[in-house]
Amino acid sequence: MAGHSKFKNIMHRKGRADSARSKLFSKLSREITVAAKSGLPDPNMNARLRLAVNNAKGESLPKDVIDRAIKKASGGDAEAYEEIRYEGFGPGGVGVIVEVLTDNRNRSAATVRSTFSKYGGNLGETGSVSFMWDRVGEIGYPPEAGSEDKVMEAAIEAGAEDVESDEDGHIIYTAFADLADVAAALETALGAPKSTNIVWRPKARTPITGDAASSLMKLLETLDDDDDVQKVYSNEEIDAAELESLAG
Repeated sequence: MAGHSKFKNIMHRKGRADSARSKLFSKLSREITVAAKSGLPDPNMNARLRLAVNNAKGESLPKDVIDRAIKKASGGDAEAYEEIRYEGFGPGGVGVIVEVLTDNRNRSAATVRSTFSKYGGNLGETGSVSFMWDRVGEIGYPPEAGSEDKVMEAAIEAGAEDVESDEDGHIIYTAFADLADVAAALETALGAPKSTNIVWRPKARTPITGDAASSLMKLLETLDDDDDVQKVYSNEEIDAAELESLAG
């Protein structure tokens, strides 16, 4: 599992995720509104909205909040959000991709640029990092879904490409075009997933340690904490024990 995701899971276990959960709910609601506005406000007729709603349910976002987010889009009073991708390098040459939903492009650009600079990174041009990554489907299951062997067998049967399992759960990767079919097959075998997304997956990882690793985690957490930022991807490789200590 990617270092940043692992870092957030450790913080969650240590009881430091209350404010982060509030931020997550806000981001899930925003994605639902944007998805509903981009097509029909019916999850059965709008694939992006269906994904957004399922992911929100997987994170226990209340049904009334989901309904309000959809109605906000169909009511015509939703902000005009713009989707922007920023790419750059963090400490130690770690690649970072930041996906933003914003109603103020200038504000977001200034915030992302200053955050990179503050923690020893450099914002680059679009395409300066993403060429080293693959755009793939990602399906997440909690540990309770089954053993590593059970999930691996189900993933193979469903036509998935790869599986990563640890104490925090199972992440199943698929080809971009196969996500819907694989997700449906897995739901039959393992039940409803916690999350289903189209994500950036690095082709290789960059080992990092010491002060650079500490600065990188601060960079990623600060980006992730910004209201405009929906997703942060990075390709670091950090020793598990060091990651645990960085999470305090």
